[in-house]
Amino acid sequence: MSKLIKAAGYKPLLDKMQTEKGIKLIKDFFQQNLATELRLRRVTAPLFVLQGLGINDDLNGVERAVTFPIKDLGDKKAEVVHSLAKWKRLTLAMLNVEPGYGIYTDMNAIRADEELDNLHSLYVDQWDWEAVITKEQRNLQFLKDIVSRIYSAILRTEYLACESYPQIKPLLPQKITFVHAEDLLQMYPDKTPKEREDLIAKKYGAVFIMGIGGKLSNAEKHDGRAPDYDDWSTVNEDGKLGLNGDILIWYPILNRAFELSSMGIRVDIDALNRQLELEGKLERKELYFHKKLLNGELPLSIGGGIGQSRLCMVLLHKAHIGEIQASIWPEEMRAECEKENMPLI
Repeated sequence: MSKLIKAAGYKPLLDKMQTEKGIKLIKDFFQQNLATELRLRRVTAPLFVLQGLGINDDLNGVERAVTFPIKDLGDKKAEVVHSLAKWKRLTLAMLNVEPGYGIYTDMNAIRADEELDNLHSLYVDQWDWEAVITKEQRNLQFLKDIVSRIYSAILRTEYLACESYPQIKPLLPQKITFVHAEDLLQMYPDKTPKEREDLIAKKYGAVFIMGIGGKLSNAEKHDGRAPDYDDWSTVNEDGKLGLNGDILIWYPILNRAFELSSMGIRVDIDALNRQLELEGKLERKELYFHKKLLNGELPLSIGGGIGQSRLCMVLLHKAHIGEIQASIWPEEMRAECEKENMPLI
């Protein structure tokens, strides 16, 4: 059954050719602003990695990676990346990147288990970025500063889109609001995590929800996170768990919260040990990536992913991510989109 969210009275503000030009405008401008804001150098990234090294992102731990045998490696299995969260940290070490600098890349992934709707596609494209930090920067205030700088780059890109296409009017507030997942639970104790996100995003327009991955006071997680990249178990200076979070905005075209980025300060040795134990994944200590981290061979870092098609979707006021990217959709959804004025590529 199609999970299409219908946008009442929707009509695209740009035709297909204007949309393609707008996508290029936004991608070129934003990635340069992001690189300048966070002092990032562009690097080339893999589409797939060898299975069994612990390099691929496990997301919530249940999504299956797309795999295939490699003839010249004796049919060893490769798997298409889910994201580059751990690969980037290995690359920072390989390139000997200094604190205060980092890398970014175009991440292209296939997520075969994704539930398809207006925001979720089999094809995922992100700006994946990672920067080296010092031990003293592993704190909540530093995380908030990085989030604010990323949001500033988003605002500048929105301004460019509105200047280039006058029919597009700005949606985003000038500041992003920070809220911890535990405080959100206390504010809306009778709501689900997604309902809480909708309520807080609608209230403030743009929010960074912190502390995602660890259990809250109701013994439930706001959302899942793998145990081996974001640090969601360290008690921060506010006395709450987590040095990570998601950037969400309120998207009136779909009348819901809209996630643009997931990011965080990454695990150090203590956090990795703690989170592997909490999640019952201690066997991962024997994997290539985890051994290097536990041996102190990887730098402390902060990083995340920013959805390319999602950012273009928001800034061009589209109702379906399939208006931005080419992917595969159920025929039922394609037919519905045609009726609802959502011309899928």
